[in-house]
Amino acid sequence: MANAYARPCGDFRTSYAADTTIFADAFSRRSVIVILVLLAFSPIAVQLGWLSKGWIDSFIEIGYLAVAALGLNILVGFTGQISIGHAVFFGFGAFASAWLNRTTGIPVFFCIPIAGVMTAAVGLVFGIPAARIKGLYLAIATLAAQVILEDFFARAGWFTGGVAGAHAAPVTLFGWEVDRINYFYIVLFWGALLYLAATNLMRSRDGRAFVAVRDHYLAAEIMGINLTRYRVLSFGIAAFYAGVGGALYAHYLQVVSVEEFTILKSIEFLGMIIIGGLGSIMGTILGTIFMVSLPDVMDWLVRLIRGTWLYRTLDLRVGINFLKEMAVGVAIILFLIFEPDGLAHRWRQIKAWWKLYPFSY
Repeated sequence: MANAYARPCGDFRTSYAADTTIFADAFSRRSVIVILVLLAFSPIAVQLGWLSKGWIDSFIEIGYLAVAALGLNILVGFTGQISIGHAVFFGFGAFASAWLNRTTGIPVFFCIPIAGVMTAAVGLVFGIPAARIKGLYLAIATLAAQVILEDFFARAGWFTGGVAGAHAAPVTLFGWEVDRINYFYIVLFWGALLYLAATNLMRSRDGRAFVAVRDHYLAAEIMGINLTRYRVLSFGIAAFYAGVGGALYAHYLQVVSVEEFTILKSIEFLGMIIIGGLGSIMGTILGTIFMVSLPDVMDWLVRLIRGTWLYRTLDLRVGINFLKEMAVGVAIILFLIFEPDGLAHRWRQIKAWWKLYPFSY
């Protein structure tokens, strides 16, 4: 797993408090603060013309997908369970937030966490099979959740709008409607809050129990860890994060369609955590950035070879969308073969090389 790595010689941890810090070192803490400050300044940079609006759109997309992917990483990477139906929980959160605001009049800002709680309740129901099954059988059970909720989305017109979709109202604060650029602050707030919560969860007794269940469930049970409780709880937490991410997505686009939450979307979420690093919070962000940036990179490559024999042979004028889907699959396969611990592990190796060069230890 990406969170298991050796510390260099001389890095002594003489207390539990020193061994469970949020940041591994002062450099990591300062880097996160600087990145958050720069991100908070980015909408202002757009208004000043220093940054294009496309960057903000990409930041927002990375934000809500990273929140949802973090929930899946808690389930798969930290607890060792499996889910191939994460997209429908993402969609349930989107529909739930829009439905709450439409029927109750609760402000959108508060509908977002409530939608997460509603999605967590649904996740707990579908997580009950995790108490007794694992491996391939659990994967099939989560696939059943994908199929059941997809059918529910198509039929429950009162909740989802049916095949016509649902309208999601924009966020308003004190009578002021948040535009698409400043919506980034909403995503940044919830993203930073939930990532901090997940980091602290992994430092707690429950977080250590999740990891124990992942590493060896028999040894965890012998130590007194309730396997049923923590397996089901991990599904609930994963669904909560997916619901909040879906709610952020809904109120950003302001329209939610039932066709968007398919099994392919669930595979994309799995790709994010595999590429970023299973069992790594930072890796979730890196994997999300990679997956969001991959289509843009493919567009750039297609423009680069336009007019060449390769462009004509592959018929990329009409096949670019299939090429993007293929690139996602190829990226997952290559990372599983050559970098199974993901980008987070590679980043730690680069940091270790920088600190220890020219020594090897």
